[in-house]
Amino acid sequence: MVSYGEIFDVSGPVHLLTSFDWRNTFHRRSLAASLVEGVYLLERDRQRGSIQQDAHAPPWWERFQFQLNRVLVDDSDLSYFGAIFELKYAHPFFYQSTPHPPRYVVAFRGTILNSSSRSDDMKLNARCIFDTLEESSRFRTAFDTVWNTVAMVGAANVWIAGHSLGASIAMLAGRNMAKSRYQLETYLFNPPIISLPIEKIIPNETLKHGVRVAGSFLTAGIAAAMNRRREDPEEDPFVVLSEWTPYLFVNPSDTICAEYIGYFEHREKMEEMGVGRIENVATRYSIGSLVYGTIGRESEPLHLLPSAYMTVNIRPSEDFNKAHGIDQWWQDHCQWQSKLYRFK
Repeated sequence: MVSYGEIFDVSGPVHLLTSFDWRNTFHRRSLAASLVEGVYLLERDRQRGSIQQDAHAPPWWERFQFQLNRVLVDDSDLSYFGAIFELKYAHPFFYQSTPHPPRYVVAFRGTILNSSSRSDDMKLNARCIFDTLEESSRFRTAFDTVWNTVAMVGAANVWIAGHSLGASIAMLAGRNMAKSRYQLETYLFNPPIISLPIEKIIPNETLKHGVRVAGSFLTAGIAAAMNRRREDPEEDPFVVLSEWTPYLFVNPSDTICAEYIGYFEHREKMEEMGVGRIENVATRYSIGSLVYGTIGRESEPLHLLPSAYMTVNIRPSEDFNKAHGIDQWWQDHCQWQSKLYRFK
C-alpha cells in the first residue's frame, strides 16, 4: 500500500519548482532532504517490487533536474541504503556565484521500520551507540563511494546528505574526508547524538546548566589525568575537523537529536563564564571514549562536532514521528532558528 506522503506532488516541496535558487540556503536544504526522501522511496519501491512506471521515488530527484547515477546496496540484506544523484542541468548564471550547484549528491536513508531491512538497520543503530559504525560494510561502501566521487570531480562539486542513521553515515564520511583536508558540503537531518538527553529530561534551565557544567569539568579532568592533550594543534583531529562546517538540522522535540542544541549552546555559555579553555578540552571527548581509552581502544565519538551551521525547527510537533521526520525540512514556514557555531 502506498502512502500519500510518498507522492511528490502531494507532499513534496512543489513550491520551489518554479523559483529554485541555488544561492538560497532553504532551497538547497529542501533539495538535499528531497534526495534523501528519494533514497527512502527507492528502498520502499524495491520491497514492493514496483516496476519503473509504478515507482514513487523518481520524481523526488527528477523534478529538480537530477538523474539517478547509482544505487548503493547493503552487502548484508541487499537493501538500498544510499544513492548517487547527478545534476543534469542548472542555469549557467548559478555557476558564476558561490555556492554553485553540485555535480553529484550522495544521499543516505535512515532506518525503515516495518520492513525487511529493519533488522540490519537496527544493528547499525547499535553500532552508532558503541562507535563501531566505521567497521560496518554499509559504511565502507558509503565512504568508498564518497571518496571515489570526490576523486573524480573534486570536493567542491560533491554534496553528502543523510537522515537519522543515514545522517550518522554522512557525518562519519564527512569527518573522514575532512581529516584528509576535503571539506564537503554536508546536510545532516536529525542525526543521533549519543548523550544523555539533558535537553529533554531536565526542564529547569538552571539545573540543566549546572549538570552540563559539572559534566564538562568531570570530562576535562579525566582527560587531563589521562594526559590526552596534544601539544601540536595540527595533530589534533578535532582542530582539523573544525575547518569543516556541516549543515545540522534538529528538532527540540526529537529525543534522538535534540541534545545537539544544548551541546552547542553550552560551549558558548562556558566561554561567557570565562572557562572556555575547560570546555575546549571537554568538548573533544565523551566519558565513553575516555573509558575505551583506558582499555587500549582509541575511539573518537561520532557525534562530537567542532563546528556546524545548526538550524532548529521551533514549530511545535504533534508527536515523535513529526519531530523526527525528514519532510519537516522542506516545509514552507518561517519558524526556524539558525546559527553558526565554530570551534575556537
